[in-house]
Amino acid sequence: MSDRVPMTQGGYDNLQSEVKRLKSEERPAIVKEIELARAHGDLSENAEYHAAKEKQGLIEGRIRAMEDRIARAQIIDPKGQTTDKIRFGHCVDLEDSDSGERVTYTLLGEEEADVANGCISVSSPVARALLGKEVGDSVRVHVPKGTREFEILEIRSS
Repeated sequence: MSDRVPMTQGGYDNLQSEVKRLKSEERPAIVKEIELARAHGDLSENAEYHAAKEKQGLIEGRIRAMEDRIARAQIIDPKGQTTDKIRFGHCVDLEDSDSGERVTYTLLGEEEADVANGCISVSSPVARALLGKEVGDSVRVHVPKGTREFEILEIRSS
């Protein structure tokens, strides 16, 4: 894994907000759940207690992972970058060479990826194949459903 985690300022702000929410809302709520479950008696057979402790572990793990990403964040402002080649933050229009289907992807950080809205992780197979390419180039991408070939139609700042 690389040392730096690329993301936009918006992605960075969202991570910080989520960590703050987890620490100020989720963490205190789970502590109360544990206290309540502990009051029910024998901890060895207390399913509520064990479930609450497991949930606490998941929350703490999520906080640690997000804080790690924040610490290693490399904030990239895609505005002002030239659009001669595909880079992080660019919006790319592609045409599937086989089906003729047109798709638009924006290459963002892992935490910002939202495939349903056309935002893909810069570390995804499609994004890795596109990085550094120019308008008119064709790229072959190995995806879970096989191999797809795209022609790059347009590159623009997001």
